[in-house]
Amino acid sequence: MATKKSGLASGEDASERIDARIKELGDWRGKTLAKLRALIKEADPDVVEEWKWNVPVWSHDGLICTGESYTKAVKLTFAKGASVKDPSKLFNSSLEGNTRRAIDVPKDAQIDEKAFKTLIRAAVTLNKSKARG
Repeated sequence: MATKKSGLASGEDASERIDARIKELGDWRGKTLAKLRALIKEADPDVVEEWKWNVPVWSHDGLICTGESYTKAVKLTFAKGASVKDPSKLFNSSLEGNTRRAIDVPKDAQIDEKAFKTLIRAAVTLNKSKARG
């Protein structure tokens, strides 16, 4: 799996910074973020982990999604989510925009792993098609 330097003054690797964020959350949000991260990596073994805007970022031929943590949810915001097919209706937040879509995962939510991985692959396919164009 490829990683990029985060650009932090300390030179920390982005994957290490994501590990640190998961650990510092220390509760259900850290476990949820770790689970979502693992699913992203399973769906796309070539995903690139980055650290931008003080949050984890996953990319492949362009931004796939960011992973933010809030008091009541872990939010994955898909940069081009409005253009990604979502037959399982996983997007449940930021639905009004023309570009982004998000998935809010509250405490104790069950993640449809198969549908989630399909969504990640669809986002990567969209990025690849735009990269060629």
